[in-house]
Amino acid sequence: MNARSRHLVRGTALAGVLALGLAACGSGDDGGSGGGDAAPVDTASVLEKGGEITVWAWEPTLEDVVTDFEEKYPNVTVNLENVGTANDQYTALQNAIAAGDGVPDVAQIEYYAVPQFAISEALTDLGPLGADELDGTFSTGPWNSVHSGDGVYGMPMDSGPMALFYNDEVFKKYGVDVPTTWDEYLEAARTIHEKDPKAYIANDIGDAGFTTSMIWQAGGQPYQVDGTDVTIDFAGDEGTQKFAEVWQQLIDEDLLAPVGSWSDEWYQGLGNGTIATLTIGAWMPANLESGVPQGKGKWRVAEMPQWEAGQHATSENGGSSLTVPAASKNAELAYAFVDYATNGEGVQARLDGGAFPATTADLESDEFRGTESAYFGGQKINEVLADSAANVVEGWQYLPFQVYANSIFNDTVGQAYVSGTTLDDGLAAWQEQSATYGNGQGFTVNK
Repeated sequence: MNARSRHLVRGTALAGVLALGLAACGSGDDGGSGGGDAAPVDTASVLEKGGEITVWAWEPTLEDVVTDFEEKYPNVTVNLENVGTANDQYTALQNAIAAGDGVPDVAQIEYYAVPQFAISEALTDLGPLGADELDGTFSTGPWNSVHSGDGVYGMPMDSGPMALFYNDEVFKKYGVDVPTTWDEYLEAARTIHEKDPKAYIANDIGDAGFTTSMIWQAGGQPYQVDGTDVTIDFAGDEGTQKFAEVWQQLIDEDLLAPVGSWSDEWYQGLGNGTIATLTIGAWMPANLESGVPQGKGKWRVAEMPQWEAGQHATSENGGSSLTVPAASKNAELAYAFVDYATNGEGVQARLDGGAFPATTADLESDEFRGTESAYFGGQKINEVLADSAANVVEGWQYLPFQVYANSIFNDTVGQAYVSGTTLDDGLAAWQEQSATYGNGQGFTVNK
């Protein structure tokens, strides 16, 4: 899912999820993760038998998926409900779990939020239902993101491998080469702003998802999670320090437009050339086409700048999974729908609606890679984006309370953008406050 949907959930809501789950972890209850003794779902039989399921999701292309699904399987009724985007849905889901009533059969959950629900035993392990047989079906980043321990707690719905979206007209106007390394990016930022003080290479006022994606690309692993044992270490993490060193210079030299993404000013800057690049997920093209029509023919896509010349490392930014809550009373039918939407015929319906796939078959297909984009001047942008999906750095982990951690980002790291605080200071504060919260929720957090 795109960044507009990646809002922040209140810590109190997350605390409820974690408190429920961690208590269950130590209680010896048989409930929770679900699916542990299940056999792979015979989807044909389940769909023939039919039934009714409720799906909570905000992603618009799922409307077409549901329509097609019900037409093909008339014995199944799917109630698609949008109970809110991201944090609003997570709060509603937590409340339903706590009440033991009204929990949906399928829930859309972003990759960074999957661990918090998985460790709280709120999700069904889909591995025994059939997901264990799907290794290799999805690109590395999304597939790793739906795993927690030995379990598979969601099916990748889309992906957000990162790339550099840039205004080719601006770069040619100022005689600047498209940067292939972050050092070159820094120099390009200086040149663009020097030649036009109103122009910036990018906007940034601090964003948790962008920051973690950049650290991820740099090979950073500041989060290490083993069940309830967690380590948070920004100061000693090489990838984090690579990012902080370059980005601190951009901040200190006022080379970033002080504009929030998805604001009116942001759209205007993308359209008039005063914001020259976006380093963002592969779901961005549809947003540019709809939100920045005046940019048609001007924008292009390139590989992310690299931390070391000659590398081809990327990371993920955004994206969602479809999960089956453990409280679902119709888990097999729910899994059959999830499989259809993420691995079956529903994938094409979503691609037709502008989604970016997580399925390797689509990412590798000549048809998908060879599609020319009129908005991007006829460029075959999917070649760049699909290559990015294949080059995502392995080993990244999110915290099992990442949603809370992201909610305090602006009060910690974000202060480096608006005050004399440095990124290093902000990261230290982010680490400290995240660790304090995690310890308070029953985790053992090392730092």
